[in-house]
Amino acid sequence: MRAATKTRVIFMGTSAFAVNSLQALAQVGHDIPLVVTQPDRPRGRGQQPAFSPVKEQALKLGLNLFQPERLRDSGVITKLTAIAPDFVVVASYGQMIPEEILILPNYCCLNIHASLLPRYRGAAPIQRAIMNGESMTGITIMHMDKTLDTGDIILQQPLFMENDWNYSEVEDRLAMMGAALLLDAIQQIMRGVASRIPQENHLATYARRILREDEYIDWRGSAVDIFNQIRALSPSPGACSRLEHEGVKVFKAAIAKGLDSDLPPGSITALTPGGFTVQTGSGQLELQSVQRSGKKRMDAKSFAAGQRLVPGKRFDEHM
Repeated sequence: MRAATKTRVIFMGTSAFAVNSLQALAQVGHDIPLVVTQPDRPRGRGQQPAFSPVKEQALKLGLNLFQPERLRDSGVITKLTAIAPDFVVVASYGQMIPEEILILPNYCCLNIHASLLPRYRGAAPIQRAIMNGESMTGITIMHMDKTLDTGDIILQQPLFMENDWNYSEVEDRLAMMGAALLLDAIQQIMRGVASRIPQENHLATYARRILREDEYIDWRGSAVDIFNQIRALSPSPGACSRLEHEGVKVFKAAIAKGLDSDLPPGSITALTPGGFTVQTGSGQLELQSVQRSGKKRMDAKSFAAGQRLVPGKRFDEHM
C-alpha cells in the first residue's frame, strides 16, 4: 500500500526496535532523504566496530546515512535544516534530541516510545516493565518536546504480555505495533484530525537505562523477581551470577513448583529433566538455558552434566 500523502521524513534511530518503523515508512512511499543513527560501536568478544540495526536496514533500503557523534554540533543542524523535512521521526535513537532539531520539521518531530506514557519514561521501558512484573505495556506515538518523553500523546496501543515472554519477544511485538501506529499518526496529522493529549505528569514513572549492577542475580530475592529479571535481560545482556568462581549467564528459567528447601539462597537443590533448580530467598527457580564465561549458550541440562553439578553446590548470593 502506498502512502496517502508522500512526505519528507528524517528518520533517527539505532536499535532493533526502530527497524520496523524505518521499513514501514519506506514501503508506503514516504521520502526518506536521510537516516541518522549512532556511530559504529565496538561489540562482541573481539570488540570490533559493528553497524547498528538501523544502519543495516538503511543500507538494504539504499538510504543515505549520517552518523554524528553529537547532535548539537553546528554542522549537524545545518545538514538537517537543508533537508527541510515535513517530519522528524525518532525511535530508540540513544541521545536527547536538541531543540534546534525539534523545531526543524514543517509538521512536527514524532517519537515512537515503547510504553504507555506517562509510565516508564526513559531509556529502558521494556526491560523495566518486565522486571516489575507488569502484565501490560504498549506503544505511544507522541509529539517530542525538549524534556524526556513528556510530549503530547497522539496515539497509544496496549500490549498484554504473557508471563513468560522475554525482552526480545516483547520488543518484536512492540516494534511491529509501533510501525503501524506511526503510519496512522502521520496520516492523521496530515489530514488535520490527530489528537494531541497532554500527559498526566503525576502518573509518570521512570525507566532508567540498564546498568551493569542490574545484571547481577541476587539469589536472596524472590523466585518471581529473579525470573522477571532473567526475562528482562534475555537474550542480551543476560542475567549473570558466579558458580565456583566462574561467571554464568542465565537466559531462561521457570518458577519451580514445590516447597522451599532448607539450603541457603543460590544453592542447587535438584537436577531436573529441563535443567536444575536453585533455591532463592523465596521459592525455587528451574534454570533452563545458561552460558559459561567465554563459551556458547547451552541448555541447562547439558551444563549440569558438564559441570558435574549436584545438590548443595551454590551460586554466589550476589556479585
